[in-house]
Amino acid sequence: METMMTTPRISFEFFPPQNLEASFRLWDTVQVLAPLGPRFVSVTYGAGGTTRDLTRDAVATLHKSSGLNVAAHLTCVNASREETLAIAHQFAEAGVSEIVALRGDPPKGAGQFTPHPEGFANSVELIEALAETGDFSIRVGAYPDRHPEAASDTADVDWLKRKLDAGADEALTQFFFEAETFFRFRDKCEKAGIDGSKLTPGILPIENWKGTRNFAKRCGTEVPQWLEDAFAKAERDDREDLLATALCSELCSELIEGGADALHFYTLNRPELTRDVCFALGITPDVALENVA
Repeated sequence: METMMTTPRISFEFFPPQNLEASFRLWDTVQVLAPLGPRFVSVTYGAGGTTRDLTRDAVATLHKSSGLNVAAHLTCVNASREETLAIAHQFAEAGVSEIVALRGDPPKGAGQFTPHPEGFANSVELIEALAETGDFSIRVGAYPDRHPEAASDTADVDWLKRKLDAGADEALTQFFFEAETFFRFRDKCEKAGIDGSKLTPGILPIENWKGTRNFAKRCGTEVPQWLEDAFAKAERDDREDLLATALCSELCSELIEGGADALHFYTLNRPELTRDVCFALGITPDVALENVA
């Protein structure tokens, strides 16, 4: 007897627009994906805090105009504690009660993260300060594959536990290509005393394989050889979009069957592939309306 696959809760990540054309693309992305009923959408910060004002404006606009539950990214980079908490206060005043709290990437060319002399030394300090305000639900990042700066194989799990103990409510993982990567990480977390239900897999639909592969290597995500081979063949056959949709749908299905009840999609402000994967999982506007009713 076949068992029916559970429909997962979903969320989407967007990045803030830096010009007029990108503004239209973001709004088009929102229009395509909002009917799927995400539990929240998040808006990123650029490396080195370069899009701080853009993020703030995009979050406020989306919160006001879209009807979606919007989570703002907030980082420690290139800002004092006072400046960072002032931005958080602006979010709260705008009615935003969700924050994705991250250490943040250093500015391009900086090599490694260096705390601001008057800033938060790391994400744990930021989370503690945000938790003290009582204004926010706090989400954080997690790394199923070893982070490039991790000092040991257990460092990512240890650091995640510190972040959750500091007041974070949920962890959104970096993307990965095989469901087993997430399951192994979840097992390690549970052995360390972390509630596995607080881990939400991060999903990156592959819009462009070469770009995705390069990004994966920069952030420490393992790239399996079978995936390299599959996209090499798909490129020759001009079937990359079809392969990307099938692989992403299969990955999500395996995660759901393995107990994940939520998925977080990194959309890159390109909604079509994410939408098609959601449809394949049985997440449609009609289902979203039924879940709200």
